[in-house]
Amino acid sequence: MPASSAIDAPDGAPTSAAAAPSAAASAGPGHSAHSAHSADTPAPDLVEHQHSSFYKFVALDDTPSLAQHLRQTYERLGRQVGGNILLAPEGISGAIGGPTPALAAYEAALQEHPALADLQFKRSFCITRPFTLLKVHEKPELVAFGLPGVSGLEDRPDTHVSPQDWRELIRRDDVVVLDNRNHFEFQLGHFAGAVDPEVRHFRDFPAYVQAHAEVWKQAGKTVAMYCTGGIRCEKLSGWMSDQGLAVRQLEGGIVNYFAQMPDAEADWLGECFVFDKRIAIDTHRRETATTAEQVYGDDPAEAWRLARARRLDPGASS
Repeated sequence: MPASSAIDAPDGAPTSAAAAPSAAASAGPGHSAHSAHSADTPAPDLVEHQHSSFYKFVALDDTPSLAQHLRQTYERLGRQVGGNILLAPEGISGAIGGPTPALAAYEAALQEHPALADLQFKRSFCITRPFTLLKVHEKPELVAFGLPGVSGLEDRPDTHVSPQDWRELIRRDDVVVLDNRNHFEFQLGHFAGAVDPEVRHFRDFPAYVQAHAEVWKQAGKTVAMYCTGGIRCEKLSGWMSDQGLAVRQLEGGIVNYFAQMPDAEADWLGECFVFDKRIAIDTHRRETATTAEQVYGDDPAEAWRLARARRLDPGASS
């Protein structure tokens, strides 16, 4: 399976119920990333800090020693780089951020591991420092969606679609554009014409697919799937193909689409939620003014997510 470089939720899975629609989303239309860095053209408001996301499905049999190396690198760089990194036998997934020189040094340290020498990173811009601390977690799998025996290491046909080809794909009548994210993320922003499965947790997504698979197959539909950075789609695409579905996935996810398509707002409605202190970015990968309170609203089902966001950003209102 091709390596890719992005991340969705730090815990890889939870999805949610309702969220307050953003002003941007109400306004209407306007696998693998192949560039090592996608922040090579600075935005006008670029400041000292940058955000870097990455993942790779690859066999890792030494996660304890790798975790120790990553924590030691954090200390060696003066704790300047924070973030969340997941390690599992099936690979690595992470999002980190900090001052640009320290961030580059941490990326280089990641690539010192032989299995991660070709690990690719996607950069975006920060006004707010995205993470305060670095957390390295060892888990049984990078993305858990409740189907035993499904691994990101399985050799599958390539289903990736470049951002340029994605634009044409999602405009076809024989395509179902499926958002593979949390319901509240969809409400904040999504591709025009996309379907919202409205699942509370990522583990509920397979049940949604199974409930609709026969209808899609009988109608001759191709399922064009996307998520924030690509990792969820990467792991699910093979399983969906096994269900007899014609599946395509956006290469590198939404973040890569924003990086590769200067006029991404032509296809994207609203903003994109990110799982760090910035909360949301626009189609130019710049932090917006959207707050956690605006994203989650007063829905009791979202109270735990709002509490988590406030823990990420102690300065958030309470």
